[in-house]
Amino acid sequence: MVAHSLPRPVFGPAQALHGATYVVEATFRRRQLDDDGIVVDIGAALSALDDALGQLRYRNLDEHPAFAGVVTSTERITQWVAERLAETPVAEGLAGIEVVLRESPLAWVSYTMNW
Repeated sequence: MVAHSLPRPVFGPAQALHGATYVVEATFRRRQLDDDGIVVDIGAALSALDDALGQLRYRNLDEHPAFAGVVTSTERITQWVAERLAETPVAEGLAGIEVVLRESPLAWVSYTMNW
């Protein structure tokens, strides 16, 4: 759950301050399983995702230093979460990360980082 405004005409009524509740999914990709036969330690991945989301949860993104001067579209937030995950030890040995933010079952975006 976050609050933000999207101060550009393309966003219509969402230009005003409003709340958004997202369901977040993360996919971790590896070219080959590691020595333990896994792509990623799910517990570590959940912890890394929780740490990233904890920086946003119940915050007004218009006041969040990471988004100063940035339009906090769902796509931009999705990119930010993916980048935070890529900076963690969980990303070691991965070939990519995909993050999906769902505003509803019908409205969602994904952002993929491959390396």
